Amino acid sequence: MHIDIDRGGCISCGLCEATCPAVFRIGDDGVAEVYHQPTDAAEQAGAQEAADGCPVSVIHIA
Repeated sequence: MHIDIDRGGCISCGLCEATCPAVFRIGDDGVAEVYHQPTDAAEQAGAQEAADGCPVSVIHIA
């Protein structure tokens, strides 16, 4: 699993960070970023939940 965020479309709502803080955070520029690629089942599930819940659908999982 590899996570990417289309940061240009991010609205900085913080949902991804709140859902899966092991993978996502709000960067210094105020936009969400992936700071850790998920390495275990719990992180992968959390990242998927964050992607599914993103209100602007900018989290992409490959």
